Amino acid sequence: MTAAKFISPEVGEQFQIEGVAEPTLLRYFQTLNMGEFEETAALFAEDGVMHPPFESGIVGRDAIARYLQQDAQGIKAAPREGISEALDEEQIQFQVTGKAQTSWCGVNVLWFFTLNQQRQIVYTKIKLLASPQELLALQKS
Repeated sequence: MTAAKFISPEVGEQFQIEGVAEPTLLRYFQTLNMGEFEETAALFAEDGVMHPPFESGIVGRDAIARYLQQDAQGIKAAPREGISEALDEEQIQFQVTGKAQTSWCGVNVLWFFTLNQQRQIVYTKIKLLASPQELLALQKS
């Protein structure tokens, strides 16, 4: 099984995702955790889609950056392991499990990513792995 370690020079934060060595994904988690949402959004294809929990799909880099700036402040993602699968000659899909921590809670998460040949994110879905009661408590009032 492959794993990659990525150390952020700015904060010394190290990511190791067992089973995943894709630099785009390592950079996604690094920029997200550092609050560099413009850089996170730049990892997406121009018409890329982010599907966060409790939201409909957000399309395009600018819209993704605005969403992250508004709703992802202070979030810390801790990816642990993942798998990849070639969908066709043009795309590869990744599933990464881990945990997301906010200032008020932590929850297990499953991230789905689809990357194109240029290694841009064309689609990501963030799925919270929690009981219905836990999800209701997390949902915005």
